[in-house]
Amino acid sequence: MPEQPILVLDPAGTDRHAEYRTLRERGPATRVDVLGVTAWSVSDPVLLKELLTSSQVSKDARAHWPAFAETVATWPLALWVAVNNMFTAYGADHRRLRRMIAPAFSARRIQDLRVSVEKVVTELLDGLADRPAGEPVDLRKELAYPLPIAVIGRLMGVPESQLDGFRSVVDGVFDTTLTVEEATANTASLYGALDQLIASKRAAPGDDMTSLLLATRDEEGDGGRLDDEELRDTLLLMISAGYDTTVNVIDQAITALLTRPEQLSHLREGRADWNDVVEETLRHEPAVKHIPMRYALSDIPLPDGQKIAQGEAILVSFAPANRHPDWHGETADDFDVTRPTKEHLAFGHGVHFCLGAPLARLEIATALQQLFDRFPEARLAVPATDLLPLPSLISNGHQSLPVVLRPAH
Repeated sequence: MPEQPILVLDPAGTDRHAEYRTLRERGPATRVDVLGVTAWSVSDPVLLKELLTSSQVSKDARAHWPAFAETVATWPLALWVAVNNMFTAYGADHRRLRRMIAPAFSARRIQDLRVSVEKVVTELLDGLADRPAGEPVDLRKELAYPLPIAVIGRLMGVPESQLDGFRSVVDGVFDTTLTVEEATANTASLYGALDQLIASKRAAPGDDMTSLLLATRDEEGDGGRLDDEELRDTLLLMISAGYDTTVNVIDQAITALLTRPEQLSHLREGRADWNDVVEETLRHEPAVKHIPMRYALSDIPLPDGQKIAQGEAILVSFAPANRHPDWHGETADDFDVTRPTKEHLAFGHGVHFCLGAPLARLEIATALQQLFDRFPEARLAVPATDLLPLPSLISNGHQSLPVVLRPAH
């Protein structure tokens, strides 16, 4: 087939749904420009699952992306490919790092966190209950933000005084409209906060994952321990992934239910439950739209006759894949909590499947259930068309979510 012109993805994510349709129309995979870097966006779910489980696709940019050295010096998204942790590891390195982190998300530890999650949500909603009837409340700021940062802070042992600082710099990681200089400054601030956390936990270890990783760093033999860079970048991964993604799904689920009263009726009349809402939101509006990058270790033939050449970058396009009509039929763009099959790729696929998925699901379901139980008359305070997207081609949420919890009658 004739080669298509490269599609420039919008760094601000202004009209994501139109962009998803364009990507799918261009075939299973198509060449795109990601802030000046050319990559193959893969939006066909069958092909995407194949690539995400293929030994011929790596996440290690240093080892398998010829353009790595020249790109990271000037690319605003350098942090996404330059970190040295489980997110960018390949093969044995990935297995080693995942094995160290997995205990943080064991079924027992998640169950232990259930009471904490419920308590945080209750306290947040108690605070909102005092607001005057008819007064808009930004539920992204007042519920979706503080819940996951409090939970991941508790899991990782982040002092309460550091939580707001982490929130600010993690937001910057997902903002794809920053200049190189702004992104570099944000990365420096982020690593400064991580170094402060490490120093505090060395001085006073606790019953938290940061202290556990530090003990692993200091006590394991050379074959198993984390080096200093891996330690910092592993903490970065766990805090950022455990926070930003959950914020977005809570935001999108609330938006979906408040703009579709028939879906709330399904819940209230027993045709669906809160787990259905969580899974359909993850399918319909995943927290991460596209995630950079993976790299071809050999030439990869594509179903339409094109090929991804060895060394070329691959952009994993979760959101357009989740809405592919070949997967979810002609109603793929509809939000339907009664949909029989809600399969999605929101948490990844294969060996890089998100370890924190059970915790995220717990937080989202708890927040939604308590919110709509406490405030059954909640409604959006502005037309849905006025909700502005986050300035990102990665993160999928709104800049704010104004809601009237108790309309003034």
